[in-house]
Amino acid sequence: MAMDIRKIKKLIELLEESNLAELEIREGEETVRLSRWPKNMPMPQMSAPAPVVMAPAAAPAVAAPVAASAPAASADTPAPAVEGKLVRSPMVGTFYAASSPGSAPFVKVGQNIQAGETIGIIEAMKMFNPIESDISGTVVRILVENGQPVEFDEPLMVLQ
Repeated sequence: MAMDIRKIKKLIELLEESNLAELEIREGEETVRLSRWPKNMPMPQMSAPAPVVMAPAAAPAVAAPVAASAPAASADTPAPAVEGKLVRSPMVGTFYAASSPGSAPFVKVGQNIQAGETIGIIEAMKMFNPIESDISGTVVRILVENGQPVEFDEPLMVLQ
């Protein structure tokens, strides 16, 4: 089966209009995967890829070669229990702890922060969104690393 460039363009449009970083569609043995990452940033190495699979009615079948990847044993491994209040991600994107690669991070472990204070930046759809804490407290633990992809409602930090 030959690839239809119109179908691929439509899939690219769907990816650009969404908050997704990656889109994978499978129908039978045929698979197409589209991924967007900043051009100057290497793709993060994810131990357990979590593809988004759409129903055939919502997405046309397109054949494309895809590198074989090991199936995910457990994409959601439980995090160790934490004591304190969690600051969660308000969106899907890539978390950055500082405003630029050479800058100091917005917050550090042991730092007191107030509600409304910027704790990081999440890049989504090529827009950099400052993330503010919704609670006040002392940073006990930072749960994500600089440049790490984050999901909606994923815990970013623990405050006490």
